[in-house]
Order: sequence, then C-alpha cells, then structure tokens
Amino acid sequence: MALVLVPEADIDRLIAEDVGFGDLTTTALGIGDAPALIRFAARHPLVACATEEAARVFARLGAQAHVFAPSGSVAEPGTKLLEATGSAASLHAGWKVAQTLVEWASGIASAVHDIRQAARAVNPLVTVACTRKAAPLSRALSIKAVLAGGGVMHRTGLSDTVLLFPEHRAFLPDLDAAALVARLRAATPERKLVVEVTDADSARRFAAAGVDVLQLEKFTPDVVAELAASLAGLSQRPVLAAAGGVTVANAWAYAQAGADVLVTSAPYAAPPRDVQVRLGPAPSAAG
Repeated sequence: MALVLVPEADIDRLIAEDVGFGDLTTTALGIGDAPALIRFAARHPLVACATEEAARVFARLGAQAHVFAPSGSVAEPGTKLLEATGSAASLHAGWKVAQTLVEWASGIASAVHDIRQAARAVNPLVTVACTRKAAPLSRALSIKAVLAGGGVMHRTGLSDTVLLFPEHRAFLPDLDAAALVARLRAATPERKLVVEVTDADSARRFAAAGVDVLQLEKFTPDVVAELAASLAGLSQRPVLAAAGGVTVANAWAYAQAGADVLVTSAPYAAPPRDVQVRLGPAPSAAG
C-alpha cells in the first residue's frame, strides 16, 4: 500500500494523552525496571492497520518493537500482529495507546475491506472511495486505514480535486451545465471535473456537457441503474460515483446497478476490531 506519513508529533500526542503525567500504578508497585514482553494478536478476523505506528509508540517509550502483520494484512484469529520488549514501565505506558490505535484503525480498514468485497462480488472493477469525514485531527491515520482496507480516498481536502456542488452553482444561477464545465476546464485544464448532482435530469445535463465524474448524491440503486442505462450511448460516459448512505449492506446493489465508484463515510463509524494483548515478564526474567 502507499506510504502515508504520520508525523512523530502525532505519536507524541497520542502518548501524552494517556501518559502525560506518568503511570501511577506501575510506579507505586516498583516494577518499572523489570524486563517485560508484550504481544498483540487478532482476536477475530480483521485487516490490520497502524501496527507500524503502534511499534513507534513503544519505540518512543524506549522499547524495541517488531511488526508481524503490516498494515493491509488480512489476519485470522490468533495471528500475531506486533511484539515489543522493554522495561515494564515502557510497555505499560504504551500498552493502551498502541492497542486502542490498532483496534480503531483496523476497524476502519476492515470495514472498507468488507464493503469492497461485497461490491466486487458483483463487479470486480468497482472502487470504494472514502470521504474526508474522518474524526477531526485523525486524517493521516484514517487515510492509512482506508488504503489498508483496499479503498482509495475520494478527496483528501479542498485542493485535491475539482468538485462542483449545488452550493457552488447557487452563486452562478445564470450559467448552465455547459458554461460551468467550460469555465472549470479553462481554469483547471489538468484536472478531472467532478460534479455532484441530486437528480437524474441534472446528471444527464452534466454528462452531456462532458464532465468526468458524476457524484450521485443519495440516488437509490434503481435510479442509478436507470441513469446508467440512459447514458450508455455516450461516446465518453462519465464515471458514476454513488454517494450518500453507501454501506456494506447495499454495496452489492449499487455495484449491480452500474456504479463505478462507491463513495462512503461508513467505515469511520465502524466498531474497533478486538485485539488480544498479553503483557508480562520477559521469558528470561520469568525463568
């Protein structure tokens, strides 16, 4: 999968949220210097994600970590994901930070994977694209999770793509579809043009004007199918991107209807995937 940079400052911020003022229990017990070992394993099937960042958490705390399941790996129950050795203080400090990170990111990655699998059972060429509606301040890790699950980003930010919304068109009521497309082509000749439409008539007008992608906002699968059939005769039919309410439950229906891309935010609300953690004395110390 593509490299996604998660800055060291983000790793420090994750640690500081949980360990900003030390680990009171480990300190009170006086066990901080004891050699220790921690292992992460999949409790249920999942697509692993952020194991690299979890390893960086432990490394930042002075431990040595090894990733067994890189982001994007499909892991069956019991699969070892990550292992780290170091002092009990360092491993206890990083334990919940790393576990929560892997569980959360793997939840997103697994949800993307499941939507993609459902859609591609009908059409192997369908693409699952996630919006930028991730939790605030989590975009880099969320993008990594989407890519790990086999999806792509629909849009990473306002400077990423030309996407014409009805809210833009409201400021130019005198320009028809052809004039709007001509203006955008002239201003951004190297960019593909994406237009969000909320009804089939608007979709056909912008298709005739030559847009590259039609974003079909809250179209039902039946309406997508009717639109796809009506545009089939175009020499250059725009890509049809179904958006709004796409989930694993209806992904197959949209794929069957003729959508080329499924635009979704659903994975960001997916439950975390459970990771089993075992933390204890290092074998040499326990022996």
